[in-house]
Amino acid sequence: MHLVAIGGSDAGISAALRARELDPSVDVTVIAADAFPNFSICGIPYYFSREVQPWQTLAHRTAAELEATGMALRLETFVTAIDPERRTLTVEAGGVSDDVSYDELVVGVGASPARAGISGLDTLGPADGVHVLHSMGDTFALERDLDERRPRTAIIIGAGYVGLEMAEALTVRGLAVTQLQRGPEVLSTFDPQLGAIVHEELVDHGVRVETGVRVASLVRESAGIVVIANREGNEVRFTADIVLVVVGVAPNTALLSAIGVPVGPGGATVVDPTMRTGIPHVWAAGDGVVTHHRLLGETYLPLGTTAHKQGRVAGENAIGGTATFAGSVGTQVVKVFDVVAARTGLRDQDAATAGFSPRTAASSADDHKRYYPGATTIDFRVTGDERDGRLLGAQLVGRRSAEVSKRVDTFATAIHHRMTVAEMSALDLSYTPPLGSPWDAVQMASQAWERGVR
Repeated sequence: MHLVAIGGSDAGISAALRARELDPSVDVTVIAADAFPNFSICGIPYYFSREVQPWQTLAHRTAAELEATGMALRLETFVTAIDPERRTLTVEAGGVSDDVSYDELVVGVGASPARAGISGLDTLGPADGVHVLHSMGDTFALERDLDERRPRTAIIIGAGYVGLEMAEALTVRGLAVTQLQRGPEVLSTFDPQLGAIVHEELVDHGVRVETGVRVASLVRESAGIVVIANREGNEVRFTADIVLVVVGVAPNTALLSAIGVPVGPGGATVVDPTMRTGIPHVWAAGDGVVTHHRLLGETYLPLGTTAHKQGRVAGENAIGGTATFAGSVGTQVVKVFDVVAARTGLRDQDAATAGFSPRTAASSADDHKRYYPGATTIDFRVTGDERDGRLLGAQLVGRRSAEVSKRVDTFATAIHHRMTVAEMSALDLSYTPPLGSPWDAVQMASQAWERGVR
């Protein structure tokens, strides 16, 4: 059997590794459009902050390590067409086209940076000081700009996870950063009460944060790149030496759409939980496909953790397995200077739209016993269903030392297993005064929700 995986990032590599793990007799070829397979795109902000050096360390595995598993790599190779009848791919490398045959195909071509309708992005690029950040090529272009032009000011359009991480990184690099956010608060996937804590952390570290700003266009002038935007019906302008646009992603679907695979939520390719596309012998996974969510059903929520799992399922099933993607609950975390924000499940408004009867309770609790030095406060917003008490979601913000990321994982595990909020108190969680309390902070937040519904 010859399994071909298109895409050298999380989904494609996970599919290839799983197939080789389960059956070393399977011939596996990974076709990647660039020369950097299995690099951590999530780690790029820490390369810019100089916490991760050199750039080669961003590789989860080197090309040599991947090939040592028995897979073949075809790098800097573009797949231009799929012929499902002949089971062949048309590929192009170095200006030369040829065909690659397959028995089973996994498509993991990911997503591309969204443009959000911003005029000027089609004509301005890295040479002008305008950047996106979604690949190693983007990384090298921005690094060259920082090294060669020595910009002193930067505008970041977007205050989601990557935008916030890059605000920290560029601040550490000595740039004066202005962050523009369309919504009323940074981190639009959090309730604004918690986003405000992250906002304050940014300001405390010198980042200028402008919310309620809808960017319309970018133009290059003698003073730098001018961002033209609208706020409350009035035109506003911001100018900087460089502009970084990080406003989300759009799924890459052209290859599969061309052979009749439909798109669903978010314009992403439709697959079932086994990662089947509906075209025989063609599977798909990663940021280009829909997300099966344990609370929402079919949606689009591209995450690296999800892409790894989907790729693993696709690789197993492509060689005859029966695996199923169990579903996401949307668990995410971000570090912004010394603050960590994490969330999982649904917020109140999302849960109501999905047909639940949500109630959200705000509370705070210490990360460990107050009498032991260094205790800090974690702010929580816990969402449950008033009808049956089912846990629907949780949001947490605390200091980096407060183990926020692992505490949100406790909530994520509970949501995955359809636990009630009350059942959180029954969990046997670890305790020692320097690290926690007899009732852990997640349990105290859950009990605060219970008190609110009584």
